[in-house]
Order: sequence, then structure tokens, then C-alpha cells
Amino acid sequence: MLVKTNAIVLSKIKYRDNDLIVKCYTKNRGATSYLLRGVLKSSKQNAKVAYFQLLSQLQIEENYKPNQSLQFINDVKLNVVYQSLHTNVLKSAITMFLSEVLSSVLKEEEPNLALYNYLETSLELLDNETEFSNFHLLFLLELTKHLGFYPDTVHIDFPYFNLTSGAFESIPQANSVSGENLVTLKRLLGIKFDTLNSVKLNSSQRQSFLNMLLLYYELQLGDFRKPKSLQIFNQVFN
Repeated sequence: MLVKTNAIVLSKIKYRDNDLIVKCYTKNRGATSYLLRGVLKSSKQNAKVAYFQLLSQLQIEENYKPNQSLQFINDVKLNVVYQSLHTNVLKSAITMFLSEVLSSVLKEEEPNLALYNYLETSLELLDNETEFSNFHLLFLLELTKHLGFYPDTVHIDFPYFNLTSGAFESIPQANSVSGENLVTLKRLLGIKFDTLNSVKLNSSQRQSFLNMLLLYYELQLGDFRKPKSLQIFNQVFN
């Protein structure tokens, strides 16, 4: 059955000598993996490889078969032409890091239009931003809304945030957050991307808060592990 859908590239790995397996988050079916046969073999086919850069937004025509783990793409074109996401060194580092996180956490093979729209819109914002040093922090925090563990802000005035319960508390627990990370969390909760530049963080504060967020993901998701690209990301970005 021929199906057209928008899709965002999450990861790609070489398979055999000339093939690629590409994981995408699709608008109409959630996480989907595609086998691209022979795309690494000929110069003619190699032109298609350029479409599958990390977090590229595509329009795909696929030959969908419900009981097949790997789908096949008949035709592909760019849905959004990025201006800087893949050419700016710092944005490329963010792209590599966030794609690894997204590939790890987006596993559901069912549509989630709100999540897809969030990814689509936020990536276009990053592409157009000139100041984006805190983008990945707010992106990951807002992503928890769609993953089901956005912080409970009922008692936001309390002096501790519990990474296990996802709530603000009056008494510290084993995985409680206080100090600068707590202040940063409270500042980022409820803020929009267009006012993110009002939050001023140095590289040490940014890295500390990112480590806290990743621990939050680990505690909430269980099978989540820190991205392998984290060390490179910190070296390039901080």
C-alpha cells in the first residue's frame, strides 16, 4: 500500500555494504524504520543519502506493509529546507545530540500529532535562531510533556525537586535537586522558546543542568542511557 507521510530522521546505520537502515519519526505512524537498499553503491543513488541527515524533515512515499519491521521508501523529498542546522558547527552538535536522545526515547509505532508538531516547530526555531545556547535544555524539558513526566508544578515554591517523583517537595530525598539547578529549573518551567534568551547561564551551569535533566530521563524511563555523543557535545558546545 502506497502511503505519503511527513517524517523526521532520527538515526541511520550502515547495513551490509551498500544499504542504510534509517529510523524516522513519522507524522502518521510514529517511529518507523526504513531499509534503503543500494544507496551507498552508485553516484546516482548517493544523491538520496543527502536527504537523510539527522533531524531532516522529509516528505516520504512509502510502500507500507503492516507486518514488516523494515519499510521501503519509493520517493523522498525535503519538506523543510534548513538554512543553518547542518552547516553551523554548534547547531550540528546540538542536532547530533538531540537526535540520539530522540532515537532512544521515541519507540511507539503509533501517531502522536502533538509530539510531531512539537518536533517540527522547535527544529525550525533552532534553524532560524542566532542565540541558541540554552535551546537543548528547554527542548528536553518540554519534550517530557509528550513523554509523560513533565515536572509537577503544584508546589513549585518548595525548596527541592525530586527527580524520582517529578515533583517539588519540602524535604530532601535521595534524588533531590537544590541550589543552582533548582533555580534554573524553575526559570525554565513555563518559558517559551522566544523568551529563552532571558535566561543567562554560563557553560558550567548549562552542563550541570543538562546532566540533571539526563538523570531525570534515566530515572523516569528506566531503559534510557546517557547519549554516547554527550562528551563530544560538551567539548564542542561548552
